[in-house]
Amino acid sequence: MHIEDHFAEKGTDCSFEFFPPRTERGAEKLFETIRRLEALSPSFVSVTYGAGGSTRDITHELVIRIKKQTRLDPIPHLTCVCHAEAEIRDILLRYAEAGVSNILAVAGDPPPDRPGYDRSRDPFRRAADLVSFIRAFNREGLHPDPRGFGIGVAGFPEGHPATPNRLLEMEYLKDKVDAGADYIVTQLFFDNRDFYDFCERCELAGIDVPIIPGIMPVATPEGIKRMAELALGARFPAALQRAVARCGNDREAVKRVGIHWATEQCRDLLDHKVHGIHFYTLNQSDATLQIYRSLGLARGDPAG
Repeated sequence: MHIEDHFAEKGTDCSFEFFPPRTERGAEKLFETIRRLEALSPSFVSVTYGAGGSTRDITHELVIRIKKQTRLDPIPHLTCVCHAEAEIRDILLRYAEAGVSNILAVAGDPPPDRPGYDRSRDPFRRAADLVSFIRAFNREGLHPDPRGFGIGVAGFPEGHPATPNRLLEMEYLKDKVDAGADYIVTQLFFDNRDFYDFCERCELAGIDVPIIPGIMPVATPEGIKRMAELALGARFPAALQRAVARCGNDREAVKRVGIHWATEQCRDLLDHKVHGIHFYTLNQSDATLQIYRSLGLARGDPAG
């Protein structure tokens, strides 16, 4: 289903993100998680794409499996770093033939085995270039939906780590929307005020596409450090840090704190009638299921 139809049909709804496992055992475990979350009837599920396309084939296989074996609507990430135009076109053709309706277009990072990679040699230097390419592909009429792919892009409520100039950051985001993006999914954040300020700055910049906030619960004592690295400098409110510190080495207590904090974030976001909430699941289902149940959203979950 094209992303425009999701917004028109469901209004505020939720979505989940997974990353492709590298082993057969990991793939089966992930599919068990996907099956558990399928009962919640999310608007869509996204599948990430490794640095430099390192998980390209694995991502494609997982997306196709979700498409064929579940009722879920998969949205693959597509990064352009280290990719030629012919490679991107081939990927788009494969997804179009499989009936995939939407793409999340991101610039991406070079693979870790290529330090100092010079992006100036790439045909796609920024995500806006990839969005423009997908939009041009759509005009060729090669997708079964006459609108072609719906296109999502990333937003950064706390600021893009590579663009400390916040005004320039919004110009880059506006470039992606002007190139043809249909919606924005944000990086994770822990203070909703950052998200609301981001939305206001989008409005001031003339960005009027739907913005979906991204939420990831703290799950372990080590999680804060890993999430700070993942989000490249995510801001952790002092109140959240104090709550985690009070748990000491009690891992279950930390998990409860993380779920409670994320639940309150989601409750507030729903009260503000956001277009949706995107859960970064880390390929786990428990936290997302508990948040759904606490918010009264798990009507399709037999255990909810």
